[in-house]
Amino acid sequence: MAQAMVNFRMDETLKEKMEKTCKDMGLTVTAAYTMFATKVTRERKIPFEITADPFYSDENMERLRKNVAEMERTGGTVHEVSLSD
Repeated sequence: MAQAMVNFRMDETLKEKMEKTCKDMGLTVTAAYTMFATKVTRERKIPFEITADPFYSDENMERLRKNVAEMERTGGTVHEVSLSD
């Protein structure tokens, strides 16, 4: 089977932690990524759940922008009360 080189960028600290974790499991990083690619290809899905972080929702970002604007306008702090509690 012909081999192909794959290059991508990631945070340096994450890379170092990944290398150590793989080594602790007796794997190379190449083997781990190959296993991941094989599973994705075979199952045609990411082999773990991926969810959106609600912090980054449009609704929350708008609320944060309003809070920042209020703090800048008043020079103070914003105290929110949750209506769902």
